[in-house]
Amino acid sequence: MTVVPENPKIYHITHIKNLEGILRDKVVWSDAKRLELGLGCEIVGMSEIKRRRLEELEVKCYSGTMVGEYAPFYFCPRSVMLYILYKGNYLDIDYREGQEPMIHLQADLKTAVKWANDNSIRWAFSDINAGSFPAQFYNDLALLNKVVKWSAVEAVDWREAAIQEYKQAEFLIYESFPWELVEKIGVCNNRARDQVVQKLGNKSLLVSVETNWYY
Repeated sequence: MTVVPENPKIYHITHIKNLEGILRDKVVWSDAKRLELGLGCEIVGMSEIKRRRLEELEVKCYSGTMVGEYAPFYFCPRSVMLYILYKGNYLDIDYREGQEPMIHLQADLKTAVKWANDNSIRWAFSDINAGSFPAQFYNDLALLNKVVKWSAVEAVDWREAAIQEYKQAEFLIYESFPWELVEKIGVCNNRARDQVVQKLGNKSLLVSVETNWYY
């Protein structure tokens, strides 16, 4: 039986090369804001889905805003997207470096929502992959455990299509997510940990090898 987490964590995956820009700007930018600012980064996502999130998929609880205007997080590490990067054989992705350079930025969901509310920043969560047209969006935490299928989120075997979609439920925060809310960085191995620690310099943050977050 799946136990609904009392304090859910959220996870943003990004290439280790992008950490320098995140540290410089002190935020994780949405794709839309990054493009508006003309910022370069290591692209690891699917180009067609990124376009769709920017141009076609509306976050319906905030009419007129698109999914790509929000910084995205999953409710679990070891995501479906990470598996795709690990396999490295998806035609719509140019990235072929595997999972080792990918890092997980972990934050606390309720802390993030409180920060967003205190600063009048829009946030939402989806029931399934926010990059798919059937996705529904909500901005009421009271609905979280009614909407998010935690058994799917935590599933190790997600070959079944319905489980796969629900595993990819997302938390979204408008334009940018503040670095100050990142509480931990999970990495694939000691080599990646050493690289992250070097990039952090004198910034104190837990960097942990989390092999169970990877394939």
